[in-house]
Amino acid sequence: MDIDPKFGLPTEADLFKEIVKSEQKIKVSTVARRYGKITTLITGFDKNFDIKGTAKKLKEQLACGGTVKDGVIELQGNHKKQVKPILIRFGFSEESITY
Repeated sequence: MDIDPKFGLPTEADLFKEIVKSEQKIKVSTVARRYGKITTLITGFDKNFDIKGTAKKLKEQLACGGTVKDGVIELQGNHKKQVKPILIRFGFSEESITY
């Protein structure tokens, strides 16, 4: 987070990003696809939020493939337990993430 040297407070852009993260209602679920493959779905992001950037960071942390379709992050594999701690590290509130 950038600090404004003049006032010693966070800059408005960073403060806005933190507020947006805390207001999300995120749901993590899994679904079975073709041939019994498991896919982790992360839903509940607002349209103003950078979903692609978050998906990229999640794929790097979990070492898996994935995509963003219609505002839903799809990760290859069953990562239901690992997603919540990673999202909390990214700045999302623990109460806003459900299974």
